[in-house]
Amino acid sequence: MEKEFKLMVAPLQGLTEAEWRRCHFDIYGEGQGDVEYFTPFIRVEKGEVRARDLRDFTSELNQGMNLTPQIIFRDVDEWRLLADTLAKSGATRIDMNMGCPFPPQVRKGRGAGIIVHPDVVADVARAMEQYADSIEFSVKMRLGVDDPVEVLALVDILNSMPLRHVTVHPRTAKQQYKGKLLLEEMDAFASSLRHPVVFNGEISTRMQIEELAKRYDGVMVGRGLLSMPSLFAEFRTGLDLSVEERERCWLELIKGTASELEKRLCGASQLRDKMKAYWEYVPEGMDRKILKMGKKRSTWGCAPWI
Repeated sequence: MEKEFKLMVAPLQGLTEAEWRRCHFDIYGEGQGDVEYFTPFIRVEKGEVRARDLRDFTSELNQGMNLTPQIIFRDVDEWRLLADTLAKSGATRIDMNMGCPFPPQVRKGRGAGIIVHPDVVADVARAMEQYADSIEFSVKMRLGVDDPVEVLALVDILNSMPLRHVTVHPRTAKQQYKGKLLLEEMDAFASSLRHPVVFNGEISTRMQIEELAKRYDGVMVGRGLLSMPSLFAEFRTGLDLSVEERERCWLELIKGTASELEKRLCGASQLRDKMKAYWEYVPEGMDRKILKMGKKRSTWGCAPWI
């Protein structure tokens, strides 16, 4: 039997929120119900689950899509609070963030910072047992904080967990999003795991996905989908869209996202500031006139030039 190859949309803080996900799913989701979306990580703040993170998961905009909430935690107490809250909110799957390279999170032992605390990961593995009949878990991680050998200390613990898959970004937290991908180190780690392995990092073309499908059980794409939202559709059909069609698709997604955000945000200024981040991911070769107008636009709800 041919293995299932997973297509996953990576969570990106401030970008792949409910409004963007809704529009991406509506535009590209037909016939792709197997594509799995992940929420930007849900965290504990001042002893409580941050309300706006939880609202993103429970939003009505998520209806009909394959969505998994992701959590970030420092210790087993935070993990339990997050798991309990999400279970009460209807979650049947939870993804555990052990890969965020943002220094403030890493220094506090969250995200990739937890990799160098195998005792905490072992505590979490034991805590997972109480959810065995109600929640499926997965992990998104890096190879370490400073050294890719750090992750090897977690192999036995990860193998003891009932995980759907392990998503790996083949860099350390120290590298952030720059520097070479540590592919040999990733393969050494992946070969030691009993779980399906999903590749994450620097994916921007369908040809890359086709090559990765020969070696891994899935891909998780974030920035690549922000600049080419049709990427998974192109992989499915095996056909590349023209530059003009990719530009049209991107603008359609941007317009839809702005229209949804306009319902939540307060005024044109907030909306403009929120939308600026998306213009860092414009498709290659995009018309400069449109690009200039988009970056300067003061309102977004109805953009006649799109």
